[in-house]
Amino acid sequence: MSVDPFSDFLTLLETRSVLSGALQAGGHWAIRFPATDRLKFWGVLRGRCMLLLEGEAEAISVEAGDIFLLRCARAHVLATDPALPPMPLDEILVDRMGALARHGSGDEFLMIGGKVELALETAGVLLDALPALIHLRAGNHCLDAAHWLLRRLAYERDGEAPGAVTASAQLAHLLFIEILRAATATGQVAKGGWLPAIADARLAPAIRLMHADPARAWTLDELASAAAMSRAAFAARFKNVAGLAPMAYLTAWRMRLAQRALRERRVPLATLAQSLGYGSESAFSNAYKRTLGHAPTMHRSVRR
Repeated sequence: MSVDPFSDFLTLLETRSVLSGALQAGGHWAIRFPATDRLKFWGVLRGRCMLLLEGEAEAISVEAGDIFLLRCARAHVLATDPALPPMPLDEILVDRMGALARHGSGDEFLMIGGKVELALETAGVLLDALPALIHLRAGNHCLDAAHWLLRRLAYERDGEAPGAVTASAQLAHLLFIEILRAATATGQVAKGGWLPAIADARLAPAIRLMHADPARAWTLDELASAAAMSRAAFAARFKNVAGLAPMAYLTAWRMRLAQRALRERRVPLATLAQSLGYGSESAFSNAYKRTLGHAPTMHRSVRR
């Protein structure tokens, strides 16, 4: 397969989606969800309600097919009427049957939600690229795959097929990826970051080169040529879309790879420096400290 920078970042982040379960509600109801320090996503399979985020004055209309990704640790309320006193989610979960929690009378509303675990040291790479809340409307053509995944998750929940737990975990992870894809395609990610950069068709060939061979001493001319742009136009577009210069992007990616290597295995700094295109351990250490704010030796001692 060809180099895929998006997958490279997901691997770096060590993303793991955790399916929390489903919520069914009916009649007049209001539920308060506590703040969580994990990324949280959910999709509505049927029904409608209102979403009120803590600290916000106006409620958001929610309809079947809508999908959300919440980055910030903020409590929120889902309700048929925001004026209703909300019941804490914990009280509803006491009577949960398997992965399904029920509230109110009837089953007009159904949603499936999950959470995302990220490697602590690299979580900021993704979190900094996301707004507080991503709301993908049901009619968005980018959500066809996500809607299929939601329906399949409901099927796995209701059925008793062998391997349902494992299948649900894999489907939830795919749903998270589809949400990121749709959010990027619709411009709902932060401006000037890696997500819009790797999704930019003009920049993609150059970024693939850097990810395929991060140790190479790439020149601006080589990268601009891969993007079929002049040197000046390429540099300007890269800075505008990614928020940093091409060579700064390459350095940042090298340091993230170094951070993962230091975390996962014991490798001599000189060897690591050479594998990432640095002629000496000191040159690598200086670049690491300049990019991440601390020396690689400090990172290793903290991990120990």
